[in-house]
Order: sequence, then C-alpha cells, then structure tokens
Amino acid sequence: MTTPLPRHLRRLPGQNAIVTGASGAFGSATAAVLRHLGVNVVGIDRKPAPGVIDCDITDDGQVRKSVAEAVEQLGGRLDLLVHYAGVGPSVDIGRAPDTHAHQALEVNLLGTWRVTAAAMPSLLRSRGRVVVTSSLLANLQLPLAGAYTVSKRAVAAYADCLRAEYGTHVGVTTVFPGYVDTPIHDSSRATGASLDGLVPAERKRDTVMAVVRSAAARRAPRDVASTALGTAALHLTRHFPGTTEQVVSLQLGLLLADGAFGGAEIAQGLHSRHGSPATTSDAS
Repeated sequence: MTTPLPRHLRRLPGQNAIVTGASGAFGSATAAVLRHLGVNVVGIDRKPAPGVIDCDITDDGQVRKSVAEAVEQLGGRLDLLVHYAGVGPSVDIGRAPDTHAHQALEVNLLGTWRVTAAAMPSLLRSRGRVVVTSSLLANLQLPLAGAYTVSKRAVAAYADCLRAEYGTHVGVTTVFPGYVDTPIHDSSRATGASLDGLVPAERKRDTVMAVVRSAAARRAPRDVASTALGTAALHLTRHFPGTTEQVVSLQLGLLLADGAFGGAEIAQGLHSRHGSPATTSDAS
C-alpha cells in the first residue's frame, strides 16, 4: 500500500521540471527528491549525466537549444524551473574585475536570466513557477566574497523584477541558503580565502527541502531562507544593513588579528589595511 504524500507536497506529482546545475550537490539532490515525489525532471549542466543535458549556461545558443530539448523530453510542457548553477570565486573587490568576477556575473546572474528567458514561453503556457537560488551573502558583505555577493544580490533583484513583470502568470520564489559545504567553495579554498568556519553552516538538505516546499506551495512564496536561523539572518541583513556591516567589520578585525587568510595572497591588502600581525610578519 502506497503511503499518501503529505498535504503540502501533493501539488507536485505529475509536474514537469528543469533543474540547472543538476550534476552538482544541490541540483542532483533536488532532482532526486522531485523524482521521488513523482515529478518528471530533466537537468542541464556542464557535466552531462543520465537525465542531464550538457549545457554551458553562459552560451546563448546552447541555452536555447538545451532548454528546447529539455521541454521536448518533458512532452512539451514545463511547470517548474529550478536554478542552482553557480560559482563562488574569491576576489579583491577594490581591483578591476578579473575573469573570476566576469564568470560570477555570467553564470550566477546572466545564466539564470538566459535559462529563464528560454523557458518563459513554456512557463507562461502552463502558469508555471521559477525558483531562483540566491544566498544569504547577497546581503552580507564578507571579505573576499564580493563577486559572489554582487552576483547573488543581482539574482535576487532579477527575481523581484521578474515577479513584477510576469508574476500574474508565473510564480517566482527566491531561496536564500546560508553557507553549505559543497564544491562551489573549492575555488576559494584553493586561494586560501575560504569562509569555512567563519559563518554558521547549514546542511544541503535544508536548501533542497526549502526549494521543494516552495515548488509545492499553493502560492509561490516570495523569499525563503533554508532554516529558522537563516530566516532571522535574512531579516537582519535586509532591514538592518548598518548594524550588519558593523558586526561584520568587528568580526573581520578579530579574525585578521587571529591570522585568518594569513596564507592567501589575495588577502594581503586586507591585512595591510587592518594592520594585522600577518602583514608585519610577511613584510619582515
């Protein structure tokens, strides 16, 4: 005997969905949960896999072709688009934008925009839903994460604009995860500028279920955090930005004095401006 789904998930069975970043930690887990709940899912990702179409979302032509192929595989109807594809490079925000900064904007912001635009005709026909993944860092200015912060705040703004112009026919939700230990942080770890241990960690499951619940809701929620603590942080950072900046500045000074990012070349200017011991020892 099949156990009936909880009431808050009963909207999902039989729906058709596209998930971007579907070979990644969040995307693959979300696709698996959605399929378990009876959703037909086609993924797109630069790393093709069973059920995942090869697509570079920074390429307009590939996006149009891949989304069309995904919709065709889904029988011509699309009810749900979930965005996970993203990158998280470390940059010095006071320097000219480098390839990492361009990549953050191309993937996180414009990639989301491209895929949504390609899927929009199908979403309009089905009165479907878009779930965009931003980040709590969209409103939390942590050191060396400026490209990610700028791109994720822009993603949230894009979702707001999309809702304003298309919200009568397409539901739009923005999910704001906190820090989750996934491969997106590999590039910052490689530079010695990792945020590991500097901000409270969340579980992958928290984000996945926040997205699934948003997709299943009778009406698309506007902004959703992954945890109760994340909800409080989202409220604080959005409505009390001055207080947030003061707290971050105080914490940053303490961290640098304790040698945080001491081995990262990208952080040497940060140490110098704060007069931290790491700079003194490096210069001697």
